[in-house]
Amino acid sequence: MAEPARWALLILLGVTLLVPAVLAGGGNDPKPPTPHNNGNDAEVPSAALPRLAAAASCITAPARLLAATTTAFIASTTTCLLAATTNGAIASSTSALVAAATSGAIASSTSAFVVAATNGAIASSTSALVAAATSGAIASSTSAFVVAATSGAIASSTSALVAAATSGAIASSTRALVAATGSTESSSAIQRHCNLPGAVCQDPRFIGGDGNTFYFHGRRDRDFCLLSDANLHINAHFIGNHVPGLKRDPTWVQAVAVLFSGHRLYVGARKTAVWDDDSDRLAVVFDGESVQVQRVAHARWEWGSLSVTRTKAANGVLVELDGVFKITANVVPITKEDSRIHRYGVTDDDCLAHLDLAFKFYSLTDDVHGVLGQTYRSSYVNRLDVSAKMPVMGGEKQFTSSGLFAADCAVARFGRAGDADAVAVASDELIDIKCSTGLDGVGVVCKK
Repeated sequence: MAEPARWALLILLGVTLLVPAVLAGGGNDPKPPTPHNNGNDAEVPSAALPRLAAAASCITAPARLLAATTTAFIASTTTCLLAATTNGAIASSTSALVAAATSGAIASSTSAFVVAATNGAIASSTSALVAAATSGAIASSTSAFVVAATSGAIASSTSALVAAATSGAIASSTRALVAATGSTESSSAIQRHCNLPGAVCQDPRFIGGDGNTFYFHGRRDRDFCLLSDANLHINAHFIGNHVPGLKRDPTWVQAVAVLFSGHRLYVGARKTAVWDDDSDRLAVVFDGESVQVQRVAHARWEWGSLSVTRTKAANGVLVELDGVFKITANVVPITKEDSRIHRYGVTDDDCLAHLDLAFKFYSLTDDVHGVLGQTYRSSYVNRLDVSAKMPVMGGEKQFTSSGLFAADCAVARFGRAGDADAVAVASDELIDIKCSTGLDGVGVVCKK
């Protein structure tokens, strides 16, 4: 028990014992002796009675004064005692008291609180909430109680909220990425393919072996000779749309045919209505037989010195003939956004899937010709206006072939014995030029 409480109880006990004794000893007037006392008690003279009354009054007055003083002292002491006791009780039982007092409210409002918290309000209002919870008569432990009471619900709800928000963000971001690139393949990987010399991409934009950029539009649904040499011939099939109001029809390379050593190789993009990067739209045919390559990255098919390797699970391959050429081919669509900007006329039944190509030649003769091939000749002179925004190479007639596998263009060199010396084309040492889609380098065919 606290020290003030013990003092108050001792004083109260003393008063309780003292006051009755004093009152019993002289608080009333003494009775005169009765006739039966045989004179043993002296008779009190009447003159002494006033003095005795005054003495009794002196005796009882301190008792009353002491009682009054004690009452006031007890009253004031009791306040301190009650305050101390109450403070101790409150201090020791605040958690239980607050728990009991607030459990009902928390139980009834937890759902609304959690809903508000998971809607984002908790992020901005936590400080204010804790401040309100801990102010006034609520002890500091209320904060801990509120946190403890709601932490489980908030934790689980926050996890669900974050999971939902994150999954939505990831899903939308992934769709945006695929829409922007046309592929889930990393942009750095595409850039590596696009940096290869001899790239062919988009609305045909070429970068020749001499490092100069030019355009060759050709015509839609026609075949043109890209390269013709004594032992190698490459034709390209162009597709496009007729767009009223444009000076020319936009065109793209849909497929290439490679002739070498009595063999025929076809690499092309299948016609596609709605683009899906996970759906393989690439076709490879060798000597009339479809080349089947397992649909996993780095899967490989071989026939002698010829190999076809998937660069990704779908729509990308690397075709190589040892010592002769290497071709990287990716199937890509024309997006609706590109069509809207450039007026390509893409329809719902055809997204104009086409090839982005990168060629590398290990050796060519100095008699090589074709739209791209002629730029590798040591005697080639570029007569185009290289300062023009879009220098266009003409001469469609001399590069036109009667069919995709026909080596009959006016500048054809394929199958000729010829005595031209071989020219080693170290394409990776030539000037590197960037294409908008990343198929960059020397001997590049690009699009605007």
